Amino acid sequence: MSAHGRKKVLAIVLAGGEGKRLLPLTADRAKPAVPFGGIYRLIDFALSNVVNSGYLKVVVLTQYKSHSLDRHISTTWRMSTMLGNYVTPVPAQQRVGKRWYLGSADAIFQSLNLLTDERPDIVVVVGADHVYRMDFSQMVDEHIESGAGCTVAAIRQPIELADQFGVIDVDPESPKRIRAFLEKPTDPVGLPDSPGEVLASMGNYVFDAEALRDAVTRDADLERSKHDMGGDIVPWFVDKSEAAVYDYKDNDVPGSNERDRGYWRDVGTMRSYYAAHMDLVAPLPVFNLYNGQWPIYTSYDPLPPAKLVEGHAGEAIPTFNSILSNGVVITGGTVSRSVLSPGVYVDEGASVSDSVILPCVRIGPGAVIRNAIIDKNVVVPPGVEIGVDPEADLARGFAVEDGLTVLAKGQEVPS
Repeated sequence: MSAHGRKKVLAIVLAGGEGKRLLPLTADRAKPAVPFGGIYRLIDFALSNVVNSGYLKVVVLTQYKSHSLDRHISTTWRMSTMLGNYVTPVPAQQRVGKRWYLGSADAIFQSLNLLTDERPDIVVVVGADHVYRMDFSQMVDEHIESGAGCTVAAIRQPIELADQFGVIDVDPESPKRIRAFLEKPTDPVGLPDSPGEVLASMGNYVFDAEALRDAVTRDADLERSKHDMGGDIVPWFVDKSEAAVYDYKDNDVPGSNERDRGYWRDVGTMRSYYAAHMDLVAPLPVFNLYNGQWPIYTSYDPLPPAKLVEGHAGEAIPTFNSILSNGVVITGGTVSRSVLSPGVYVDEGASVSDSVILPCVRIGPGAVIRNAIIDKNVVVPPGVEIGVDPEADLARGFAVEDGLTVLAKGQEVPS
């Protein structure tokens, strides 16, 4: 039996993020509810990791524009109640005053009734908007063995990228102990075993339940605190020499291969969201959705299989390096290096390349889509070009960011 087999574990998924950097995709949905990879929502990756790790008591703390997220959780993530298992969304309830969550630590402070009711020994806290696979039970085992009150999951990154992350400075004498937690440092020190790398926080944590309760309760009374897990709670444990680090490279997920082992992508910006999709459509995918030993769970609409139809003149239609979801119909159009979500229709002579198309988009005859992200229910008229000329796209009211043209949900496209 593993060390945590005798411990009672509660998982908390932090899903209240506003996701401003993903506008317009987050104009009327929470960031964790943003579609990803054709059939998934971002939160499906965090929840799949938690339940595949064996933790079947899960609460999801929500706040902004959470209707589609709540609906997805309640319709998709159903557990057997006979054994007391559940995945349940918990909205901000103003339990401690007339205010919403002030930060991730405050979200947990305002939800301490969940710990009181469940009485766990260990609390696993994870973010809801990263794409990766991780067996949290291995991290929990290491946390228990370390005797620390708090353990932070960290991924190795090149030292020149240190100013983009919260960086964990380890004690050379005891490399599992955190000596300092540095927010976006400009003069970082490399790792003892790899001077060209630093450990960046992944936003995933394991806590002794009582230590977490004490930490967020104390933090709630600090006026200068930003009430953030990484910025305020972890440094408090570090100052008390009670913080350990878990190196993600040591995580061994069943079914992973050398190419996708250790993959982790923060999809907090439009460019990283797009790049993560391009990882999926690479001929040898950098992130492998086809690992049956560690499935990513989601729900499916009752749609037929994807269908490719030759053009009216009987010509072949080249479609390659793409993901085609249920309900996709390509009739005489071409698709390359793209992800097509359920219910997308590509008409005669249309061309879609290097793009991410969300559900139920209709692309008219002869239309050209390149380097674009198109949200749900957009109708692209015949012959229209999107992503070909950024200046023209801006003039038509489309968002253009980092060389990508982005259309909002249901946005009207002029003929």
